[in-house]
Amino acid sequence: MNYSQIASRVEEIAHEAGQLILTMGQSITQADVEIKGLHNYVTKVDKESERLIISRLKEIVDGAGFIAEEGTEERIGERYNWVIDPLDGTTNFIHGVPISSVSIALMEGEKVVVGSVYEINSGESFLAYHNGPALLNGRPIRVSSRDNIHETLLATGFPYYDYNLLDPYLELFRHFMKTTRGLRRLGSAAVDLAWVACGRFDAFYEYGLNPWDVAAGAFIVERAGGRNSDFGGGSGYIFGRQILSSNAILHDEYLRHVQMFFGEKERII
Repeated sequence: MNYSQIASRVEEIAHEAGQLILTMGQSITQADVEIKGLHNYVTKVDKESERLIISRLKEIVDGAGFIAEEGTEERIGERYNWVIDPLDGTTNFIHGVPISSVSIALMEGEKVVVGSVYEINSGESFLAYHNGPALLNGRPIRVSSRDNIHETLLATGFPYYDYNLLDPYLELFRHFMKTTRGLRRLGSAAVDLAWVACGRFDAFYEYGLNPWDVAAGAFIVERAGGRNSDFGGGSGYIFGRQILSSNAILHDEYLRHVQMFFGEKERII
């Protein structure tokens, strides 16, 4: 399997989907917004983007399954599976906030082998593949080299429907406000992770996430020299609904801080 060639194809598909989103977004209205759950929205743009992506991906890897946010086609492949977020940052998109992305990952078994995150407003394209570099618009990127937590900038995501862990989350947020340069919330986990990969953020953490939110971005972080884990320090961050991603240098330190507030009883299952 030539992962470099596959990655190039995936990047082209992400760009095509991004252009579709921008074009359709010019005429979207509130009537086009559907409610999937509490504070969880989908538009016809999300669905059309997903249909386009899946139709193109079917041409690349025979027999691959699809794990996609909007469920326009769902089936699990025996060896390969595409993990797709056709529009990460739908709430931003609805409100005209210019941070949203297309996220596509290819998994072989339990491992990601290709990851693409395309931020559709800036045109920044983040890409990585197995045994290859992490790239931003074709140029290699690396995570930050900061080694003092007090000099770092973090990203996070605010819970929008799962409030079971809101108290420890807010306590951790307050703690990081005091021990870092600050925190940012972009509204697209895929972009948060991509920005860790290129060194803009030193770390990102969030709970309540889905595989399509993190699979591609976390893999790009890994290929950029970073480290990912769940809040327990394990490797279950793609399907475990929680992730800590960092520049690797400070990962264990961040993990200690997280575990001060997210102990065993707060583990997400």
